[in-house]
Amino acid sequence: MNIVDLSMMIGPHFRWNPEISVTGEKNSGDQFRVTRLGTTCHGFSHVDAQAHFITDGPTIEKTQLSRVVGPCRIFDLSKVLPNEEIGPETLAAADPGGNPGEILLLATQWDTKRDCQTRDFWTDAPWLNRAASEYLLALGPTAVAVDFPQDYPIRLLLDGIRVPDEEHVTHDVLLRAGVTLIEYVVNTAALKGKRTWLCAAPLKVCNADGAPARIFAIEDMPGIADGVAS
Repeated sequence: MNIVDLSMMIGPHFRWNPEISVTGEKNSGDQFRVTRLGTTCHGFSHVDAQAHFITDGPTIEKTQLSRVVGPCRIFDLSKVLPNEEIGPETLAAADPGGNPGEILLLATQWDTKRDCQTRDFWTDAPWLNRAASEYLLALGPTAVAVDFPQDYPIRLLLDGIRVPDEEHVTHDVLLRAGVTLIEYVVNTAALKGKRTWLCAAPLKVCNADGAPARIFAIEDMPGIADGVAS
């Protein structure tokens, strides 16, 4: 089996700027080296809970691991262009086929086209329209994972511009319907096939609306070629 790391590194970043500090140094005689981390639960690779977008929605510790760990089919969207609006036709052409109850990974390989440390990663990204979100919902997934800023208004947040909720289409269509969103996956170009086993387990943070996740794929797992893990 081959394990592919799909997680964005948590570190200095123009958008989120996490606070990372270290106390204790073994070379100075301290017993432990201890790192402290302060950051948003919606930065870097992470999982959204419904509470992120829906009033009184369930928080992240109520997200069942069975929703974010399991068989996954990969939509090869590597030919999608910068600033391209992705509709259902594009998704249908990239869908390798599978069963309800799977995780769907939309793989544009966007981090090979724009550096995720730069503003261009966000402002030049392709995005999904509402019809595309409705197409994904109709497939009956447990979760949808994306390797690009999937809603057009995400880029507007860089400048503090707020738009109506319904314009955040994947949140309004998918997350509202109970489909978990796995956001800001990277390194999808390293995936070899059309199917994999995906793990995107979020940290179990009490009463949080999302949480960072170490996201990885396990390739060549027995039984995964036909969508059934043995």
